[in-house]
Amino acid sequence: KIRAASADGAYDTRLCHDELRRKKISALIPPRKGAGYWPGEYADRNRAVANQRLTGSNARWKWTTDYNRRSIAETAMYRVKQLFGGSLTLRDYDGQVAEAMALVRALNKMTKAGMPESVRIA
Repeated sequence: KIRAASADGAYDTRLCHDELRRKKISALIPPRKGAGYWPGEYADRNRAVANQRLTGSNARWKWTTDYNRRSIAETAMYRVKQLFGGSLTLRDYDGQVAEAMALVRALNKMTKAGMPESVRIA
């Protein structure tokens, strides 16, 4: 089950936030520069806007919400695409999930094979 979704500020829209809330997924989306408060059920986003106004940037919010995990995921996807190509060959969803898992498994094996074996000398 997906618990949180990270996206950049381009996805800071009510439509996105509403869809994530409908699916009970926490939205880790930084507010756009100069964003205003939204009425209603947008408490998490409004806290991010308040933080942005207090500090002048989204840096503190990104640190406290582990938003940096998004860049780690993007780096992992970049590695997969560079090694195996930018698209999946299977068309149905279950097949794509299995194919993606196989690619990640292969990437992990390749990474492990390239790691040095360190031993303590004294």
